[in-house]
Amino acid sequence: MRTGAPTSRALGLWMTVLAIGALVVGACAADDSGPDGAEPGLVDACPDPVEGFAVSADADGNPLHRPTSGQAGSAGPDPRSLSGQSTAEISAEIQPVATDDLTPALPVQVASCDGETVEITDTSRILAVDLYGTLGEIVFSLGLGEHVVGRDTSTGFRAAEHLPVVTPGGHDLNAEAVLDLNPSVVLTDTSIGPPEVQQQLRDAGIPVVFFDGTRTIDGVPGQIRAVAGALGVPEAGEALVQRTQDEIADAMAWSPTDGEPLRIAFLYTRGGAVQLLAGPGSGADAMIQAIGAVDVGTDIGLDRPFTQITSEALINARPELIIMMTKGLESIGGIDGLSKIPGVAQTPAGENQRVVDMDDTQLLSFGPRTGQTIAALAEAVYSP
Repeated sequence: MRTGAPTSRALGLWMTVLAIGALVVGACAADDSGPDGAEPGLVDACPDPVEGFAVSADADGNPLHRPTSGQAGSAGPDPRSLSGQSTAEISAEIQPVATDDLTPALPVQVASCDGETVEITDTSRILAVDLYGTLGEIVFSLGLGEHVVGRDTSTGFRAAEHLPVVTPGGHDLNAEAVLDLNPSVVLTDTSIGPPEVQQQLRDAGIPVVFFDGTRTIDGVPGQIRAVAGALGVPEAGEALVQRTQDEIADAMAWSPTDGEPLRIAFLYTRGGAVQLLAGPGSGADAMIQAIGAVDVGTDIGLDRPFTQITSEALINARPELIIMMTKGLESIGGIDGLSKIPGVAQTPAGENQRVVDMDDTQLLSFGPRTGQTIAALAEAVYSP
C-alpha cells in the first residue's frame, strides 16, 4: 500500500516501521453486494481506486481532455543544467468547493473499513484525523470546516491552525483530548491509533468511521466521495472530485515529452537515525511519475516502499535530482548534511547539489490539493 508521511518527531519511527514491512493496514471488510463493494444504501468508506483519474471524464466516463504534456516543462531550461536547492510551495489556504446547498442529508449508514456499519446522525462537531492530514483537508474543502472541532498534527493549513491537536505524538490519538471536544462523528483510518483509543471512542457512543489508509493519486476521488457521502453531502463531493481532477490534469501539463525523463530519488530522513530511499508504493513514486520523471528506487528494483539508504544503491540509481521533505532536509543540516549521506556526492544530483524540498504536510497527503502539489513540484523541478 502506498502511504504518506507523518509530520512530527514520530515520523522517523513510522517510516522505519514501513521500511521493515511491519505495518499492517486494515483492509476494507465490506461485502460485494453493492456497486462499490458495500450493500445498497450504504456509503462505502473503502471504494476501489479509479484508474486513470488524472484524465477528466464526463458522467459516462468519456474523456473530456487529456493534459497537454510538455508545454510548460519543455519551455523551461534543461533540468539537467540546473543546480542548487529549490522549494515547492502551494497556498496555505483551503478553497471550499462552491455548492448551492451544503445541508447534510442525514442519517447516513456507512460501511466502515473495519467491517462495522456506522450510522451518522449529526455532523455539527466533526473530528477528521489521520497521519497525513488528508481527511481534514477533504472536510474543509467540502465547505464543512466550521464544523471541525480538532485536528491532527499533519492538518497544517491556515484555516485549521487554531484547532486543538489530538495527536500530540504524530500518530497517537489522545483519548481524553478527543472526548473533551465532544465530537458528533470521528473520521479516521488505521494510520493512527492505537486501535484501543478508537474503540474507546465508540464505547463512549461516538460514531467512528474508518476510511482507506492507502494514499495514491488514483485513490483521491474515492476518498473524497467516501468522506462526502459519510457526511451527507455527496453533491459537494462530486463537485470537489471534478475540481481536483481538473487541477491534476492541468498540473500534468508540466511533464516534458522531449528527451530522456529526469531520474529522481525521494529521500526520507530524520537526522542520522532514519535515512531511507523511496521505492514502489511509497507515494513518492506516484508524484515523481506524475511530473513525467523516473522514480529511481522503483527503477533499480527496490521491492519495498522505503529501504535503508546505501551508497551502492544511490550510485547505481544515478539520480539527477533529489526530492525531500523540508523538515527532513533541515534535520540533517541542509544541503551540506545531505552531501555527507553515503553515495549522494557520487550521484549527478549530489554533484550539482540539485535538491527540491516541499513541506511535510503537503507532499504526500493525496487530498483535494493534489493537483496543486503536482504543479508546484513540477515547477520547482523544471522551472525554478
